[in-house]
Amino acid sequence: MHGSERLPAASCASVDEQKRGGHGDRIVKVVLFCGGYGMRMRHGAGDDVPKPMQMVGPRPLLWHVMRYYAHFGHTEFVLCLGYGARHIKDFFLTYSETASNDFVLRGGRVELLSTDIGDWSITFVHTGVESSIGERLRRVREHVEGEQMFLANYADVLTDAPLDEMIAGFRAADAGASMMVVPPQSTFHCIELDGSNVRAISSVSELPVWENAGFFVLRPEIFDHIPAGGDLVEDACATLAGKRRLIAYPHRGFWQAADTFKERAALDAAYDSGERPWMLWEKPVGASA
Repeated sequence: MHGSERLPAASCASVDEQKRGGHGDRIVKVVLFCGGYGMRMRHGAGDDVPKPMQMVGPRPLLWHVMRYYAHFGHTEFVLCLGYGARHIKDFFLTYSETASNDFVLRGGRVELLSTDIGDWSITFVHTGVESSIGERLRRVREHVEGEQMFLANYADVLTDAPLDEMIAGFRAADAGASMMVVPPQSTFHCIELDGSNVRAISSVSELPVWENAGFFVLRPEIFDHIPAGGDLVEDACATLAGKRRLIAYPHRGFWQAADTFKERAALDAAYDSGERPWMLWEKPVGASA
């Protein structure tokens, strides 16, 4: 397939089992946007490691995002590659399961007791270095052809949100897209003025507005609203909002972007301290997020 490479899943499950998510729902494909420059995360001109490959603990940010989706049974991924694509390809092509899983070494052979990505299917598609998010999505359209819905993510945000609830709500809605939204994350204060006098001071987080959290559930009609070089949110989602076919999933729990070194370092520190709310796969079965 021109412009793409596929890493097949190493699984012996039946076809029906492979199409079912871990929470009983049908597997929904996940499109991850991994091709941006990530300028605020680079050390210099010679640093070509893309933002999703910045480390959080012993694994890159992208791995944590994918493990989150896999926790809910969605293990068919389409990676929209661009800047620094070789780092992402090399990570998976040389993936070491023993780095994060128990195993038995018997007769010189490794027998894994568990696996991270053994049942994943990953399609690698180069979507251009300069492409917008909307254009990257347009360029992987053939890989979600025939799907009733699919998931999409910026690949640089972590959360403990119950994804199955978001998907269930979208299935039941007459909508073309759903986006997770979170309260404003800024620590700045808003100042209300009366001339030069300050009438009130309030925190941004107290305002009746929400931020795009970067987690989407989409129907194929989304492609009808993305022009060449267009944007997923400003073009497609805005158009659907005007048609009242865009819904939101508000989430007030844990959510953290990794747009800057400071934010990535905060996630790394949280990992080291054992406070890892986004790692739902580590929680006992039946435990709440």
